[in-house]
Amino acid sequence: MNITMQQPQPFDLVGNDILIAGNAVGFEAHLTIKVSEGHDEVVGAATVGATSIRQFQASISIPDDVAFKLNRLFVSLADDSGGEDGVPPPMVTVPVLYGPMILPGYLGYFEHTVVSGDTLSALAERYYEDRSKWLPIQQANQHIVPDPNLIFPGQTLRIPRNV
Repeated sequence: MNITMQQPQPFDLVGNDILIAGNAVGFEAHLTIKVSEGHDEVVGAATVGATSIRQFQASISIPDDVAFKLNRLFVSLADDSGGEDGVPPPMVTVPVLYGPMILPGYLGYFEHTVVSGDTLSALAERYYEDRSKWLPIQQANQHIVPDPNLIFPGQTLRIPRNV
């Protein structure tokens, strides 16, 4: 079986319900979905039918009692039909950023295109009314803003929002 994951994309900002979609080849294949960050794990499943390339959709919900310690998770899809001739079955893994570990009460995000003069502190003042709350913005964009002192005009940043 071949698997491609179209959703989520690498470094997508996700919430407690993670939607998963892609294409796979297999005959009534069963996919295992795992969401992990190395300390805890959530497991779910998806089914792909037919013997040609088929789209699949699934979702997995992160329960409140999961003890994730990091805000970067890995979403993995694996074919459960088993490998052949000692070859492991196909598996795809995508890193995502977990909004509830970045901002308590996470509900989604706004997009902000950086203009000359913007800083993370100024954006925190604009969106959270508190200049000191810039860290969630940096963490939600850690793949493009590794240094909180360096943002550039034209970058599109995700601004996490909550209740």
